[in-house]
Amino acid sequence: MNIILADNQDITRAGMMYICEHQEPVAEVCRAADKTELIEQLKQHGDAIVVLDYTLFDINDIEELEILHERFPLAKWILFSFDLSSDFVRRAIAMSSLFSVLLKDSPLSEIRECLRYAARGQRYICQRMAEILLAPAQDRMAEDIRLTRTETEILKDIAQGMTTREIAERRFSSFHTVNTHRKNIFRKLGVNTVHEATKYALRAGLVDSAEYYI
Repeated sequence: MNIILADNQDITRAGMMYICEHQEPVAEVCRAADKTELIEQLKQHGDAIVVLDYTLFDINDIEELEILHERFPLAKWILFSFDLSSDFVRRAIAMSSLFSVLLKDSPLSEIRECLRYAARGQRYICQRMAEILLAPAQDRMAEDIRLTRTETEILKDIAQGMTTREIAERRFSSFHTVNTHRKNIFRKLGVNTVHEATKYALRAGLVDSAEYYI
């Protein structure tokens, strides 16, 4: 069994590597630092288990994740993040039964069970995410949306048609930093596309309709 860790958080990666190396069956574990390395690893091990922290890795959106799944249809994906929007998770698990979901505050028993399910090609969804998915729609909508000042500024730039790279250059930030902010904004708003994020920005009065284009 091959496991690819696509997680840029050092402490989490070290912990997951320890768990994977002591899991039955014994796994060969490698790391992908970015999307290019992930693709190269999947070319060699097309049926590997990919443990992916979507919010910190350089995958831009659900559409890009879908392309990777179509390119490597035998790969099993464990989406392993601190927080994921219910809309994102619904779209991911609708793509294939090879997508499992773990939150980083999941107990060790759930992490191990998820790895066993993935090794068998079965889906696993941790208890807290299952509860979120089953919650009434009004409960999910009632969650407060709290964007930081930086996130608000980046949302304005997105609504005005700027790309992630253009925003990074304007803010003198790295592409990875802005991309992480972008994912966090989408997660907090419960949206999956630039169009949906822009509609929120317009409704919230963050941009004038005359400034925006898609």
